[in-house]
Amino acid sequence: SNQVHQTPADLYKNQGESARMECSHSISGYNRILWYKQSNREFVFLGYMIGTSGSPEAGFDIVGDASAGGTSTLTIKQLTPNSSAVYYCAANPCPFECSS
Repeated sequence: SNQVHQTPADLYKNQGESARMECSHSISGYNRILWYKQSNREFVFLGYMIGTSGSPEAGFDIVGDASAGGTSTLTIKQLTPNSSAVYYCAANPCPFECSS
């Protein structure tokens, strides 16, 4: 079955440390992973990965492979109290023009 899998389920770290989380999926033809966090009631976009090319927002790293069977890793470089949130990844098909 097609699904998106995210680990770890919970992460406890100290302020100033870095934190990593992983996202993988099994959906053939989907080669883009988007990362978000939900803080209070709003979603904040953290960046995305197309294939093996990551495009993170400032303060984050995104590495790995967004294709089916691969793993995309989001790193929060330096944790602050504001980092405490629920993090989400989403897999979707990339338009043809961004498959380069």
